[in-house]
Amino acid sequence: MKIAVAGTGYVGLSLACLLAKNNQVRAVDVLPERVEKVNKRIPTIVDAEIERYFKEEDLDLKATLNGEEAYREAELVIIATPTDYDPDKNSFDTSSVENVIESVLKVNNKATFVIKSTVPVGYTKKVIAKYNYPNIIFSPEFLREGHALADNLNPSRIIVGRDSNNAEVIRMAEVFAKLLQDGAIKKDIKVLFTEPTEAEAIKLFANAYLALRVAYFNELDSYAEEYNLNTKDIIEGVGLDPRIGSHYNNPSFGYGGYCFPKDTKQLLANYKDVPQNLITAIVQSNDTRKHFIADKIMQILLTKKNTHNVVGIYRLTMKAGSDNFRQSSIQDVINILVNNGIKVVIYEPTLTTNKFLDYDVIQDLNEFKKIADVIVANRSSEDLADVQEKLFTRDIYGRD
Repeated sequence: MKIAVAGTGYVGLSLACLLAKNNQVRAVDVLPERVEKVNKRIPTIVDAEIERYFKEEDLDLKATLNGEEAYREAELVIIATPTDYDPDKNSFDTSSVENVIESVLKVNNKATFVIKSTVPVGYTKKVIAKYNYPNIIFSPEFLREGHALADNLNPSRIIVGRDSNNAEVIRMAEVFAKLLQDGAIKKDIKVLFTEPTEAEAIKLFANAYLALRVAYFNELDSYAEEYNLNTKDIIEGVGLDPRIGSHYNNPSFGYGGYCFPKDTKQLLANYKDVPQNLITAIVQSNDTRKHFIADKIMQILLTKKNTHNVVGIYRLTMKAGSDNFRQSSIQDVINILVNNGIKVVIYEPTLTTNKFLDYDVIQDLNEFKKIADVIVANRSSEDLADVQEKLFTRDIYGRD
């Protein structure tokens, strides 16, 4: 099958690699450096499995800046473009999705669209009506940063939202699900077909639940830290209940990244006319946690004698194995510290400049360790083994 994929980020590139083993895939991006990397078989993201695929697998995959050329003969167009949350509109900015649809329809009025970008609940039906084009499907993604292709190869489930009253759309939804199954390593994958609006809701509610779990264990940790209790013992005791379990329970400075912040805010916006308390609490809890962490850092700084009151931030990325620090919780912690007059320096090896926003970036790790009076790490590392007396982290398990 001839497939076009719009976007070469985590979602787009991992899907392109998965599908290019058995299909002709053309990946479209607006950034020349991304297109060049894909054609040279260099991942545009940090993902070990994609790197291996590029080296070992025979993929019918080419990237291009010329969308119309890629879309003209495509039977399937997968849309994996960014949909950032716009606080002014109180909604995702879905303009990139519509730009792709409009570009395709100029040259191809037979392709089926599969929207992989996260969108507001009810969006797919709206664009079907807007363009008077029924062949639009929504299929949510559930991928971890740094493990996008691995999660596509071993998916927890495949969900495809399509109009159940349109025979051709039903057929193409089944074709798309089969393509994902054929590309995967895992067998007996659970597949759920729903209406598109229900599929959109599944995506937002799944991420809201995960954000809730992060917020819950962070608030547990805040309580334990405030009263000098052993967080690990409490978490392990709570997790022994099989209904709760011992997964996804490692305290952090707050949830962040590509999905959780924007998805919880979008879900909250979708609740405009529906009574609720919990979704608001998830969003507010994350902000409260970041202020709690900043306060703890400032308290530690006050105990330091004969120092320059410098806080060192070890990594802006959310977690190990990721190059993403978009919406990372540590950035909000930094802002709180700076607004309270604290000097902050940053160690982030993925940056090549000596400034991040208005903050100093120190490229040399040893120099960073010397300058910082307190070293703050959302996720700890062996790199910090020799400065444990300076280290502030809530990372208990060294994962997640």
